[in-house]
Amino acid sequence: MNTSLLTSESTLQLTIDLTDEQFWQLCQKNQEWKFERTASGELLIMSPTGGETGNRNIEIAYQLQGWSRKNNLGKAFDSSTGFKLPNGADRSPDASWITIEKWESLTKEQRRKFLPLCPDFVLELRSPTDSLKKIREKMQEYMENGARLGWLINVEARQVEIYRQGKDVEILEAPITLSGEDVLPGFVFDLTTIM
Repeated sequence: MNTSLLTSESTLQLTIDLTDEQFWQLCQKNQEWKFERTASGELLIMSPTGGETGNRNIEIAYQLQGWSRKNNLGKAFDSSTGFKLPNGADRSPDASWITIEKWESLTKEQRRKFLPLCPDFVLELRSPTDSLKKIREKMQEYMENGARLGWLINVEARQVEIYRQGKDVEILEAPITLSGEDVLPGFVFDLTTIM
């Protein structure tokens, strides 16, 4: 077993060979931790969030789920949901959404485990200890794997980075709301509850 190790304040990175089933079992047996895996196989172990971040995460999930439930265009997911991206990475965005067509194309077994696709919409909330460079790389990875819209919310800087397919990243300074555009039609996210 290869055991190279890197750490940051909130993430431990470990190189270890795990099959998809072993990774699934690791996550199931250690649900108090959040795990991700890069496309090259590095295991990322993240600590639980603090109170402020946890409260912001639930507010994000609440707003996204409320919109999703009203229109039935797709399914919304919280920060505990894992996605097996086309490039082989296992990621868990802070909030995400997929079209109903994608959801209905999945088998019952696929729905029970990490979803084998990239969300149409992803949101990452930067906590004070997160590396901005690493989160930006993750956002680019989502876009390269098929996400159509992504929001990187940086509360400390009061900025939002908007990622769109085939377009440059747009940076907004202290926005009050965000539009779901044509990916999440009619969704307007109220940022005053988290910024």
